[in-house]
Amino acid sequence: MKSVLLLAGVGFFFTSCSLPVFAQKIDVGYDKSTNFSQFHTYTWREPQNTPARPLLFASIVMTVDSVLKSKGLDRVDKDGDLSLTPAGGMEFGFNVAADTPILSTFSGPIPTMDATMWTGASGAALTAPAVPEGTLVLTFVNQKANKVVWSGTVSDKLDLQNKTKSLDRINKGIVKLLNRYPPGKK
Repeated sequence: MKSVLLLAGVGFFFTSCSLPVFAQKIDVGYDKSTNFSQFHTYTWREPQNTPARPLLFASIVMTVDSVLKSKGLDRVDKDGDLSLTPAGGMEFGFNVAADTPILSTFSGPIPTMDATMWTGASGAALTAPAVPEGTLVLTFVNQKANKVVWSGTVSDKLDLQNKTKSLDRINKGIVKLLNRYPPGKK
């Protein structure tokens, strides 16, 4: 009887004191036949659309660069081992379908993919409901093979009234996402 009362009390405490918690959603997929230790440099591809918030985009690029640098990857202006393609958006009305692992966000021949060697994110369509939510998709293409080797998505609810808090959540989401690159390393 005491156990039942204790559990009921704990349940009441958590339901009466609960605060809204917004967890970041992270999905990652990768080609499991790829030896990721062969990649030492990367080049950014320009997004298909001009970023609506250039300062925010620059901040995201700086965060990604910082995390990848800590992982031993160097950014080069052209001909990197990997080509990094960003996609995404935030706020209301973001409605871009994206299917992992191929995104039509860069020019040139479409990268190939061996579906039998792919594991991870299934590639659900990305649409933002009518709430402030940000989504970032990063796709890594092996330049020599013209093949997608890693793709990751992070989504999070943002607070448009508190931009500093939102920027902090964006940066933390990028770090969490890139903690899964390369696959198998923590």
